[in-house]
Amino acid sequence: MDDQVINWLLEGDVSIQYQVWRDLLGKEKPDLQKRILTEGWGAAFLSRRNPQGYWGQGFYQPKWISSHYSILDIRNLCPVQDHPLLQSSILHILKNHKSNDGGVNPGKTIQNSDVCINGMALNYASYFQIEEVYLHSVVDFILSQLMSDGGFNCMSNRSGASHSSLHTTLSVLEGIEEFFKNGYSYKKEALEKVKSSSIEFILLHQFYLSDRTGEIIKKDFLKFPFPGRWKYDILRALDYFQYARIPFDSRMEKALTFLKDKQTKNGKWKINSGYPGEVHFEMEKAGKESRWNTLRAGRVMKFYEVSL
Repeated sequence: MDDQVINWLLEGDVSIQYQVWRDLLGKEKPDLQKRILTEGWGAAFLSRRNPQGYWGQGFYQPKWISSHYSILDIRNLCPVQDHPLLQSSILHILKNHKSNDGGVNPGKTIQNSDVCINGMALNYASYFQIEEVYLHSVVDFILSQLMSDGGFNCMSNRSGASHSSLHTTLSVLEGIEEFFKNGYSYKKEALEKVKSSSIEFILLHQFYLSDRTGEIIKKDFLKFPFPGRWKYDILRALDYFQYARIPFDSRMEKALTFLKDKQTKNGKWKINSGYPGEVHFEMEKAGKESRWNTLRAGRVMKFYEVSL
């Protein structure tokens, strides 16, 4: 990535600056990380928290300004991990929103938890270093939802879905990876097996193609909004693969080529429109050059040694 693009990235929000230094320039900048929640987007997200200690109307409503998605958005900024306000908000969810199956569950009437929500919750709870005992039942629930094809589908325990979903599988993988990176060990061997089978599930589909017909599964998989929420796209998936340090596999080639082809002539990537729903604020405008996508694509290309 050339100096002009790097300099443009470093003119962005402090969270972008921090991740550019860490992921593209190979240098930790703890001084920048400490500023993420006191200025820019991080401070803006925190300012939307109600005095009662939650965002929106509580755990999961409304999308996308609930506690669940607000905390996930903050986690993706990569701030300091031992923030007491965020830890208390996460603990409230883990203590007060669990079903009998052990999963976190925002529904009052639906008894079966959603494994996609639990993958995301495991992601931010692990990132913000919640005491492991509060994560045990979430891990147990996730393990109970593994499907025979190696992945996950949030409808398998609710409407009998028989084939895994790329959406759900990626959310679970992100949660497991964060669990590992933060030193948790509960049922690690079982989670390692789940991680391997879920990665294979994505590779089997070459990130976006039917394993039966070779056709594109869903055209939205080739669009790059940010934040991704619970929805799958190939940039989010490739960014997970580089974060988890998954070695190159030839079945990644089409997705990497597509991503490279979306790069503009000036070395940047644009952003697609987000998903319908309320937002606290807009970080970037759809259709414009995106620091988020240029950062994420850049670190994918760097790890897999794709020429930029």
